[in-house]
Amino acid sequence: MRSPGQFTEEGFIAFNRVYVHTLERWGIFKDDENPVARSNVCPEVDPPTAPCFHAFSYTMPAEASDAAEVKSFVISGSGEAPEGPGGYADRIIRLGDTAPDAMREKAQFVLGAMEFRMAALGLTWADATTSQVYTVHDIHGFLADEVVRRGAAPDGVTWTYARPPVEGLAFEMDVRGVPVERVIG
Repeated sequence: MRSPGQFTEEGFIAFNRVYVHTLERWGIFKDDENPVARSNVCPEVDPPTAPCFHAFSYTMPAEASDAAEVKSFVISGSGEAPEGPGGYADRIIRLGDTAPDAMREKAQFVLGAMEFRMAALGLTWADATTSQVYTVHDIHGFLADEVVRRGAAPDGVTWTYARPPVEGLAFEMDVRGVPVERVIG
């Protein structure tokens, strides 16, 4: 998803309520089970006037002979705020600090979050086909050390010059592994 600008924490909660209601209407979100992986970011250049879909992934049944060989997944975007109690401002790693060492620490946390989510599905970076980074801050100081050497850039990294959705967050990432990817211009 793309949004015109970062939300306050309260605004993001309100936005998600509307989003979840839409998923419920479509019959996708039921009994607090959300099968949807998404990244919601705010482009710094030419942002949309309202939140909108930018891209999506979907599943199709695989042939029985292919099913064991095909690993297909989409991991939701995560910023540098550990899950847990309290508001974002209480959990964001190095809130307000975008110095090179702070951005490295934020990236290390987010990469770890991606690895944790992949591991829950029995996957690793070797199964990924695309890694995307969302930030308006310089990533070159840690790109090779933290991202490439870790294996998180199988075919490079797509860097979108955008902010994560909640005020205070500075770095977001998502990852996917898909056997077929179509880009429509």
